[in-house]
Amino acid sequence: MKMKYLALPLLSALANIALADDCSITVTSNDAMQFDTKSISVNSSCKEFTVNLKHAGKLPKNVMGHNWVLSKTDDKQGITADGMAAGIDANYLKKGDTRVIAFTPIIGGGESASVTFAVSKLKAGDAYTFFCSYPGHNAIMQGNLTVIP
Repeated sequence: MKMKYLALPLLSALANIALADDCSITVTSNDAMQFDTKSISVNSSCKEFTVNLKHAGKLPKNVMGHNWVLSKTDDKQGITADGMAAGIDANYLKKGDTRVIAFTPIIGGGESASVTFAVSKLKAGDAYTFFCSYPGHNAIMQGNLTVIP
């Protein structure tokens, strides 16, 4: 009988550790213009969320570069259209574009980058899309992000 009462605090502590692990994700990209992740769920209990982007390919960033950009779904097309003129040095994102919630720099094969952003920038129920802003990639390299209340 006493074992049951001892197990509850231990399980509660383990649950908190699992929640901490839920505040980040690794997304892998490749030379075939693909993300290995199509959907990301962010727990609203996280204060911050980190995306670690890895490029598993071999091609350099000026040939097959990738980044990870987060915006409201309705803003994606405008961001990519405006970003094309910005060029690779600006990560194909218009400088100061307030529609961009978070982004990593463009990386090439074998490289990685991370971005951490405040979950308070997101609202449960809103539609968010993550994508690669490299020209021509965003139609294929995209997924949805949802906030779990």
